[in-house]
Amino acid sequence: MNSPQTMPYRGRIAPSPTGYLHLGHARTFWTAHQRAVAANGTLIFRDEDLDRQRCRAEFVEAMYEDLAWFGIRWQEGPDIGGPFAPYRQSERYSHYFDTWRKLVNDGYIYPCSCSRKDLAGALQAPHEGLGDDEPIYPGTCRAHIDDANSYETPDGVSWRFRVPDGEAIHFNDLNLGPQQFVAGIDFGDFLIWRRDGIPSYQLAVVADDAAIQVTEIVRGADLLKSTARQILLARALGLPLPAYYHCALMTDAQGIRLAKRHDALSLRALRSQGASPEQLRASW
Repeated sequence: MNSPQTMPYRGRIAPSPTGYLHLGHARTFWTAHQRAVAANGTLIFRDEDLDRQRCRAEFVEAMYEDLAWFGIRWQEGPDIGGPFAPYRQSERYSHYFDTWRKLVNDGYIYPCSCSRKDLAGALQAPHEGLGDDEPIYPGTCRAHIDDANSYETPDGVSWRFRVPDGEAIHFNDLNLGPQQFVAGIDFGDFLIWRRDGIPSYQLAVVADDAAIQVTEIVRGADLLKSTARQILLARALGLPLPAYYHCALMTDAQGIRLAKRHDALSLRALRSQGASPEQLRASW
């Protein structure tokens, strides 16, 4: 199997339509765009719209308009198609189901019956709300791993990946250098499927990045720890690992990391105030 370094460059941007994109998103996505251009490669747009309660049509329309206005160009995506369609996660359930089944068959995941309140910190995608500081799961349902094969579908319970406790996960980030996270200490058994029938962020991105043949992932530094989780998932699934480039996070005037609640720094607001993409990029 070819390594990412020997394959034609394929990068991706993966916004979630749960709010208006802000200046921090723009800087990260611009970095992904520039790295794809420099490599004479392909940039893919993936719509990460699995959060049914928070995704809204107006945010979908806005992310296309705002990123195109900012100067970002992609060669594959939901709006223009491509060889690995569909590019909306909500349309890829069968692919996630097959991934779940393989993890069950190979003994990597187990059903978890802990209450929604117990899982409140773990149910959110790492890049929303709590950042990447998911509480370490205490292993309450670990013994259920022997029951996994009795399930025909993942629905009705949560599912967790059993991490190899004490194993150090190493990777070299192309921007931030060598990284190490220890399974069971820095993170615990993590969610890969929610009891309401929605695959987790971790499972979906690993499955999709491999399926669309991404060779390099550019994203925010808040996802460094998630990279260790995703390396374990990819290894369990026998998938090739991409290269990683994590961008420093952008903060507001008070030093607080930008989030979608920062409406004043959304691309939509800045655009309406007369800012140009060139001015915004010069401010970095």
